[in-house]
Amino acid sequence: MIRTILEIAVVFATASLLYFFGYLTPAFIMVPLVIFLLAQAESYQFNPEGRAVFITGCDSGFGYQLAKRLDKMGFLVFAGCQFPERKGACDLVNECSSRLKVTKLDVTKDEDVAQAKKFIQTNLPEKGLWGIVNNAGISDWSETQWNNIEHYHKMADVNLFGSIRTTLPFISLIRASQGRMVFVSSILAFFYAPNMGPYSITKRAVEAFADCLRVEMACFGVKVSIIQPGNFGSVTNILQEKMAEDIWNRFDEEQKQTFNRQYIELVTEYATKLRREGIQDINMVIDAMVDALTSRRPKTRYLVVNMFEKVLFYAFPYWPTFLADAVFSLGDMYQKRKLLLFSPEGN
Repeated sequence: MIRTILEIAVVFATASLLYFFGYLTPAFIMVPLVIFLLAQAESYQFNPEGRAVFITGCDSGFGYQLAKRLDKMGFLVFAGCQFPERKGACDLVNECSSRLKVTKLDVTKDEDVAQAKKFIQTNLPEKGLWGIVNNAGISDWSETQWNNIEHYHKMADVNLFGSIRTTLPFISLIRASQGRMVFVSSILAFFYAPNMGPYSITKRAVEAFADCLRVEMACFGVKVSIIQPGNFGSVTNILQEKMAEDIWNRFDEEQKQTFNRQYIELVTEYATKLRREGIQDINMVIDAMVDALTSRRPKTRYLVVNMFEKVLFYAFPYWPTFLADAVFSLGDMYQKRKLLLFSPEGN
């Protein structure tokens, strides 16, 4: 609705300028367009009754809150929870209506996905499966030199292959309802940041998958959207706190020679600070998800960030590499890093 109002305002302003400068014919041609947009705004009202939405990662965070919101709206919600016996899933069952149904789902396991599909097909309402929200994900921070290949495998199996694994079996159901597919990505998909390499890789790949799928599904009337949240770590707990001592104890001798203990303590404190300074209003993301599922014309991408992150997101692609890198290299944290690395102090 808000977007339609903005479109009307833009068209009206354009028509006014054309009329002011003497372009009468183009100005009058735009009048029917304003009437059409007004009619659309008044006539469209989405009815969730009889429609189902499947959400992954509902144990906590975005998935948990979205499941509750959609249940209140009247959707039949299939909430995929990795741990259906724990607090998150139990709270959904106790606090929501009978329309919400919890199904066990570990997105890294084919058998869980197959069982979830069977359960969903058995319990579909009359209008079928309207939407699937690929929300399940994990995050972690670490320097590239601290990681091994298993670290990348684990991140990709949940964030990337988990999304693909829970999409492919449900395509026919979404196609039948001409519904919606929503993928949760991150601002870090295209805004690189030190210590977040594995996470950024998987989220960039998810966007590539969703982009290809969007083009392929368009002829079937299915719409695909990507949600790009900024730093919501403080309200989702996706980024777990680490202890400097634990990181240090996992290092081999070569790593201890390169990354001394004082640096590990510094970067751990910095990561904890960033996490706690994240955006507090989780409803910003939930609103975007709901719009992607219910809007007549959902956006391709929903960037849900603070103003500073938004400026960086749109500016980065146009900056030369040396200027983009300077955002980090000129920062206080990076300067401290240069002073501490390779220093024997703290070893």
